[in-house]
Amino acid sequence: MSELSVAYDGLHALSGVSLTVGDSQFVAIVGPNGAGKTTLFKAISGTVEPSGGSIRFDGRDLLAVAPSARAHLGIAHVPEGRQPFASLSVLENLEMGAYAAREWRRPSFERIFALFPVLYERRHQLAGTLSGGEQQMLAIGRGIASSPRLLMLDEPSMGLAPAVADAIFERIAELHREDGLAILLVEQRVAEAVQSCDFGYVLETGRVALQGSSAALLADDRIRTVYLGL
Repeated sequence: MSELSVAYDGLHALSGVSLTVGDSQFVAIVGPNGAGKTTLFKAISGTVEPSGGSIRFDGRDLLAVAPSARAHLGIAHVPEGRQPFASLSVLENLEMGAYAAREWRRPSFERIFALFPVLYERRHQLAGTLSGGEQQMLAIGRGIASSPRLLMLDEPSMGLAPAVADAIFERIAELHREDGLAILLVEQRVAEAVQSCDFGYVLETGRVALQGSSAALLADDRIRTVYLGL
């Protein structure tokens, strides 16, 4: 994206934000609450309309594509709050995700169940009865079921116990490392996000305040003092 801006009632949530996610790259976006991280994801998925700038995906002008069609291009958005189809089973939730695939076919969920074995154990259980961590696994699995080229994860550790959040991060890192999936991650757990990514951006009040490789960000005094408490 280039020079992306989003305004709500005249107030700028994003102001001239530019960032890039390369093929098979893991990019993290961190920053304080209200920095514009979730708004950025909503602009990519089409639930908010930018007031300026551009977004391109695989050479296409994404702003010219209807929001309902963007998932079919290979973009999977896993929103904050998990949002499972509570009255459907785990398996039915995954099947709903598969319908967003670019070429739908009866899916095999072997990879998802290998990442999250508990989902196989609970495959016939109603999603609304799962624990918070299991629902987050299901939300990620539903995104993977669409066979995306880009997986966008918004606050996957939100509301989870530290041990469960650690396990979620391990699976996300595995997806990037072993499957070569491009990942765009928004996360409040700055240390884990920056350590896991290839490249990171720090948003503050709707603008990119810092950017760099994982190593460069971890070495930056501002990151270490303000966000890591070192």
